[in-house]
Amino acid sequence: MFTSLLIYTLMSLFPLGHASLPLVINTWPFKNATFAAWGVLQAGGSVLDAVEQGCARCEAEQCDGSVGYGGSPDEAGETTLDAMIMDGDTMDVGAVADLRRIKNAIGVARAVLELTEHTLLAGESASLFAENMGFVAENLTTDTSERIFSQWLKDNCQPNYHKNVSPDPSTSCGPYRPRTTPTLRRQHGRRTRHVDAHSHDTIGMIVLDEKGHMAAGTSTNGLTHKVPGRVGDSPVAGAGAYADASAGAAAATGDGDLMMRFLPSYLAVELMRAGAAPSAACEAAISRIKRHHSEFFGAVICANTTGHYGAACNRVSGFTQFHFMVSNPETNAPVMKSVDCF
Repeated sequence: MFTSLLIYTLMSLFPLGHASLPLVINTWPFKNATFAAWGVLQAGGSVLDAVEQGCARCEAEQCDGSVGYGGSPDEAGETTLDAMIMDGDTMDVGAVADLRRIKNAIGVARAVLELTEHTLLAGESASLFAENMGFVAENLTTDTSERIFSQWLKDNCQPNYHKNVSPDPSTSCGPYRPRTTPTLRRQHGRRTRHVDAHSHDTIGMIVLDEKGHMAAGTSTNGLTHKVPGRVGDSPVAGAGAYADASAGAAAATGDGDLMMRFLPSYLAVELMRAGAAPSAACEAAISRIKRHHSEFFGAVICANTTGHYGAACNRVSGFTQFHFMVSNPETNAPVMKSVDCF
């Protein structure tokens, strides 16, 4: 009874977005990515083709420096990539994490989906798999990423994502060693995080065609100055994105270290399955995280099986509104939409 009442209340508070199929929706004002995915659908391509080509366009264009090669160097100065693609009809997933030397991360993720029985490949082994599957090995470092890394070193490696180590990570570079025993470390609590809306703008994309086929995907180069080996929410099914053609799809962007602990994309899809409007489902997913981390940075986009869509974001300093792109069948040109954060 309480659940039904909650869903009814959410649906009344947050009306559905315009419904139209086919549909392409993606995080951030990455217009060319939306246009690329839409073009695939118009040419008769599948929803998986559309997600792959849309995300690949962002990778090639280095969207905001946070997708693709040459951005977000880790604390060793290397750019590594995460990506995921999910088929909402079969529930198959392909993903890569900590991918090196290969620019087309979303392409490798699809290769994992179609050429293996696995879901996620990571690190050097993922790169070797990609090379064996015919992907070209290239240097992902650029002058821009080298400048970002050099400036970070000059700034005493600030910000970084270590805690409870010596020397003091808030003032000094590593190498670091544990500062206390495990018992005492647990008592010290959380260190203030330095994640903002400009540190990583993952592309998350949802595609539906006229027959109801659905897919979702993500691509990112992760968090700038991350600890080498770090994997965020983007390549994790249910966290970075999720698609189920019987209910809907969702994709997330933001502080992946926090968001992945709550599986916001999966939660949003299950809320839509229960009847919640896409906007309400997105907001409920954000609210779940906000109860534990009120100052986190993040947003979620959602679409249901009829093509209604929505989005929600958490209001923090410097991030009060979230922009995303939606296809427009009437003009064939994508339209930027905005939602106020709460």
